[in-house]
Amino acid sequence: VKTVEKGDCFGELALLYNCPRAASVESRGACELLKLDSETFTNIVSEAARKKREKYDAFLQKVDLLKGVDSYERSQIADALASESHTSGAVIVKQDDPGDKFYIVEEGTAKAMKSKGGVESEVKQYQAGDYFGELALLRNEPRAASVVATADCQVLTLDRGAFKRL
Repeated sequence: VKTVEKGDCFGELALLYNCPRAASVESRGACELLKLDSETFTNIVSEAARKKREKYDAFLQKVDLLKGVDSYERSQIADALASESHTSGAVIVKQDDPGDKFYIVEEGTAKAMKSKGGVESEVKQYQAGDYFGELALLRNEPRAASVVATADCQVLTLDRGAFKRL
């Protein structure tokens, strides 16, 4: 099924979902393994999730759109967030592409560029705490503008399913 290399891990799905292992692993020779018992693994995963939730919860409290959201709803959003890194000049979203994510700028800056009749113009600037992409998701329309990182940029994303659910 797979050849496990140095640094790879296996068995985590059985621990995460409390189910039988889906495959056996056999060594082709001498090797060194690190083993975590179920309790230790669960504690590590739980602690990582808690730290992520706390970090994002503190940040989300500063986002204007989410200021009226209670702590339970904010924690649900924090759990669903994914993080993306973009270098300066990278296109984060492209005008006319389907809208599949909602974005919140966590660090860095970006700008929205709109192209009309072959002429491109800047229509908005974004900094930490600003958000974009909600209109394409709410209206089920293509992206109205491109968003380009103007500095190295970290954005938090919610996919369409999580955005609609939350």
